[in-house]
Amino acid sequence: MFRDRIFQDQVAVITGGGTGLGRAFSLRFAELGARVALASRNPEHLAATRDEIRRAGGQALAMPADVRKPEDVEAVMRAAKDEFGGIDMLINNAAGNFLCRAEKLSYNGWRSVVDIVLNGTFYCCRAAFPYLRERHPGRILNILATYAEGASPGTVHSAAAKAGVLALTRTLAVEWAEYGIQVKAIAPGLFPTPGAAERLWPGDPAGQEARMRQMIPAGRAGRHDELANLAAYLCSPYASYITGEAVVIDGGMSWNHPLFDWRSV
Repeated sequence: MFRDRIFQDQVAVITGGGTGLGRAFSLRFAELGARVALASRNPEHLAATRDEIRRAGGQALAMPADVRKPEDVEAVMRAAKDEFGGIDMLINNAAGNFLCRAEKLSYNGWRSVVDIVLNGTFYCCRAAFPYLRERHPGRILNILATYAEGASPGTVHSAAAKAGVLALTRTLAVEWAEYGIQVKAIAPGLFPTPGAAERLWPGDPAGQEARMRQMIPAGRAGRHDELANLAAYLCSPYASYITGEAVVIDGGMSWNHPLFDWRSV
């Protein structure tokens, strides 16, 4: 559906870009012609994805950074500018999460997730602003979760942080429109990544993921290419009139709350 090399000569900064969903974004944007600056705390993961992009003929820069530190994200933006000449797109994908009942959640556990998800997203947006305003348009894409507009017991820290990112998305979309900057978001449902289930549900990862799949009307989990293609669409000229919007991609799971056993009717 995309014009070949639609992001040619454009630069994308992707946080958490070395593994999981961030890796899928990085590879897809590079495939479509973008020069990609990857940032995360793990240099090894970054190097592997950077090298994969380069072997395929793309251009990539790897910058170890902790999004909780404004000085780190400012260094990433400067490096992208110095290496590639500017920044056209920022994808805020860095995240942290674990399951915990609210009454058992430590203050440090709350602070850690909010710092990464909410504060980190703002720091990246703020640091990228002077570079994005030079582009027309500059684009920011924030990665949420479907519970940003609802509730998800066991993730009070992440749900509160993602809801904050949703409000941030909408507010910046209005404030920064005068600078030609579009701010959008994606709220993914179940998109399995290696090790994610084990981190979230260490006691029963396979069982928990299977139960989630049963709640999805589409009958399956999402594929990484589906999410990466949605991200590419929202950052492309085809979506130039969309800003302040959060697009849910979850196979209908958010709306599956039946009051009756309708299948027996």
